[in-house]
Amino acid sequence: MTGGTAIVIRAARWIDVVAGEVRAPAVVVVEGGRIAAVNPDSVPDAVTEHDLGDMTLLPGLMDMELNLFMGGPSGGNPRSDVQDDPAFRTLRATLNARKTLMAGFTTVRNLGLFVRTGGALLDVALARAIDNGWVAGPRIVPAGHAISPTGGHLDPTMFSRFGPGVMPLSVEEGIANGVSEVRAAVRYQLKYGAQVIKVSASGGVMSHSGEAGAQQYSDEELAAIVDEAHRAGIKVAAHCHGDSAARACIAAGIDCLEHGFLISDDTLKLMAEEGTFLVSTTCLADQMDLSRAAPELVAKAEQVFPLARTVLPRAAAAGVRICCGTDAPAIPHGDGAKELAAIVSRGLSPMDALRAATINSAALINREHDLGRIEAGYLADLVAVPGNPIEDITVMEQVAWVMQGGGVHRIRRHTDDFAPITVHE
Repeated sequence: MTGGTAIVIRAARWIDVVAGEVRAPAVVVVEGGRIAAVNPDSVPDAVTEHDLGDMTLLPGLMDMELNLFMGGPSGGNPRSDVQDDPAFRTLRATLNARKTLMAGFTTVRNLGLFVRTGGALLDVALARAIDNGWVAGPRIVPAGHAISPTGGHLDPTMFSRFGPGVMPLSVEEGIANGVSEVRAAVRYQLKYGAQVIKVSASGGVMSHSGEAGAQQYSDEELAAIVDEAHRAGIKVAAHCHGDSAARACIAAGIDCLEHGFLISDDTLKLMAEEGTFLVSTTCLADQMDLSRAAPELVAKAEQVFPLARTVLPRAAAAGVRICCGTDAPAIPHGDGAKELAAIVSRGLSPMDALRAATINSAALINREHDLGRIEAGYLADLVAVPGNPIEDITVMEQVAWVMQGGGVHRIRRHTDDFAPITVHE
C-alpha cells in the first residue's frame, strides 16, 4: 500500500543490521511506501496497524544471483531449454518471481538469460511488469543476456552438448567473440534496459565447457566488457571459479565475482583491497541435485564442491564484502533462506549472513541510500519471521509476513498457494 495513509507495524523485536544488534520492541511507521519512523514517541492517528506479535522484523532480503527464467514448475516439455518459447518461459518466471517474493526476497539480480529469445530481454520486461504492479515479485535488477564466448560456460548449448545448428545464439543474445563483438553485445543489453552486465569469465561445474576454473575470455575482452559497462554507469558481474580467472577479472575492474569456488587466499586479499564483491552461492555445494547430471559433470562437482565449502570463511577473514546469492534454480526458487543457513554453516555468524542479504547487497547494486535497512527514509521492504534468527538462522525459512515498498503480502504457509493478499483498510 502506498499513498498518504500511514501504516504502523508492531513486532516483538527487530534486527538493526547496521549496528549488528537485536532491538526490542519494533514499532515502524510507513508512509508513502517508505519508512517514516522507527520506534517514535507517538504514532499517527487513523492508521492501518499490523501487530505481528512474537515476530522479528527484518529488512527485505536480497538475492544477488538467480535466474527466474529457469527452473520452477514443469510445463510438460521434457526439454524446456529448446521446447519452451520466450512467452511461455516468461509466464513461468512470474510464478518463480512470486514464490521468491513470498520467501522474503524483495530485491534480486536476474543474472543473465542464456536462451534463444530473438533478442528480447525477458528479464527487463518482467522487471517492468513487477514495477507496474501487474504481477507480484521482487524488484529485479536485470542483466539481459549473459555475455559468453562460443563454447563458454554460459553458451547454453554446452549444458547438453547439443550438436551444431541447435539453438544458435546471436551476438545480441550474448554469444560474442573478440573485442568488437563483446562491445556490441554489451551495448545491445544496455540499449534495451539491462542494469547489470553478466559475463562468463571461467568454466563451470554443470556445463561441458572444460575445466571449472579455466579462464574463458581474454584479458582484452574482459577489459572491453568492463569499459563499455562502466562508461554507462553499469556494474559487471562475472561467473568465475578459477584463481587466475579471478585475478583477470579483478585486473579488468569487474565489480563482483559469482561463486569463486577455487579462489586462493592471496586472491581473496586482492579482492578485499580492490573492493571486489563475492556473491557466495555456497548452498548449492550441499544441496544441488546431481541425480540427472552426466557422469563427467558429477565428477567435476565432486572435485569442486568440497573446495567451495572453504571459500566463505577465508573470504570473511580477508575482509571481502560477501553478498547473498542462491544461483536458483541450482537450489529451488523460494528456498533462498537456505543460503543464509549455509553461510552460517561455513562459520560466519547469523548477523554476517543477514548483512550479506541486506546492506552488503544494497551496496553492490548502489542502493545503500534506500534499501537494506530499517531506517527512516528507506523503502518499506520488511519481512517478519517467528523467533529470533540471530539465535537460530533457520527461522528465516519461515517467513510469515512480507512488505515491499509499503505493499503487504501474506503467506499461507500450510499450502502451496502463494497468492499475495494486499491489505487495504
